[in-house]
Amino acid sequence: MFKDGKPGKIAYYGEGAPLPTGTVLTVAFTLKGQDFRALNGGPVFKFTEAVSFMVDCQDQAEIDYFWDRLVEGGGEHSVCGWLKDRYGVSWPVAPHDTGDLISGPKRDKVTAVMMTMSRPDLARLEVAAKG
Repeated sequence: MFKDGKPGKIAYYGEGAPLPTGTVLTVAFTLKGQDFRALNGGPVFKFTEAVSFMVDCQDQAEIDYFWDRLVEGGGEHSVCGWLKDRYGVSWPVAPHDTGDLISGPKRDKVTAVMMTMSRPDLARLEVAAKG
């Protein structure tokens, strides 16, 4: 879904590990030029909103593209532009200028409008920012 995303090396648990031999241990990948490595800690360690991956979108079409793909296959819509994918990973999907919108002179109005949304509606946020 990320056009510049690249998979990397996959490592597997071996004999005597806390998960069955051959189970994925780590997965390396690159998104938007940033390298990541995900660790499979098994069922003991659950995903929480404490770690999330923000998707910075240029327009409503990009918001819709990422929103639809990230919730495919069992993801959950949340509030204020947040969702969880089918694995339980949290993703805030936001317009590129969200920081400007929520810190501008009409920040209270923008925040109030944002609180009513699940998927961000850029046109509504821009109207709120203009007063």
